[in-house]
Amino acid sequence: MGFIKTQRRTTMAGSNTNNSWDRIQAGVRNTERLIRQKDYNSAMVKARQTVEFMVRALIGQTGSMDDDDLKDMIDALYQNRQITKASCDRYHKIRMMGNKAAHEGDNSASNANLAFHLLSQEIAVFSNDYLNRRRGSSRNSSRPVSSRQPASRQPASRSSRNGRRRYQKRRRRRFSPYDLMKLLIPVVCIALVVFVIRLIKPKTDEAESSSAAVVSTEATTGVTVSPTEPPTEPVTDPSTEPSQPVYRTTDTLNVRSAPSTESNRLGKLNAGVTVEYVRSENDEWAVILYDGQEAYVASQYLTTQ
Repeated sequence: MGFIKTQRRTTMAGSNTNNSWDRIQAGVRNTERLIRQKDYNSAMVKARQTVEFMVRALIGQTGSMDDDDLKDMIDALYQNRQITKASCDRYHKIRMMGNKAAHEGDNSASNANLAFHLLSQEIAVFSNDYLNRRRGSSRNSSRPVSSRQPASRQPASRSSRNGRRRYQKRRRRRFSPYDLMKLLIPVVCIALVVFVIRLIKPKTDEAESSSAAVVSTEATTGVTVSPTEPPTEPVTDPSTEPSQPVYRTTDTLNVRSAPSTESNRLGKLNAGVTVEYVRSENDEWAVILYDGQEAYVASQYLTTQ
């Protein structure tokens, strides 16, 4: 009996859906016909009326508010997420153009064509969303619903769960060689790192100790000791040294203590005697070594060889 009542309600809902859809399709066709007849004012009014049919059909689908104000109903559909923002804007544009045509006598061809274009877009969205949702709900309501599940399935499902759990536990208990390798690899890596650090650390300690000893030695003495080499005497080639001129007397020559003929006479040199020339005192006198001391002779009586 309950199934028969459900079937009747489904049939009534389907008939209401078909009636709404027929009225909407008729409104679209009439809008297009009025535009062809260049009755643009009536076309915009008919487009608004068709939008109102669509809005009331969507509201009746969810059982939400059913108001006489088309603007409030469109906003309610958008707030309840039954239509998108784009659909909400199109509905309002068609509504405003229809109101302008009804109350202000607008007979613009561009507005009428725009209203029909927007209406055609929303018809496609409406047919994909509203009608498919209606068909799905009618199928679900037509199916008899049983309150109980078959008792024979419960033991089978319970046993399958228990078997699955036991199998998972056995898999967890297994310890494969791969798991052992995963544990050993980090330990081996750590041991290698420690070994390398111990090899490197003694060398660095020795280098630091030797450098510290050198620094401490320099700090205490204040002098940096460097290996000394014995001085090497320059080797001179006798052939490269300039030869000194040899001075000889050309005549018997007096040796005096000062560059003057009135000074004391220290001695006399014969002609052809070699003298130790020191320097020239002036144009007339020259300085020589005589008995280990400087003495003066007339330079005009000296000649070089």
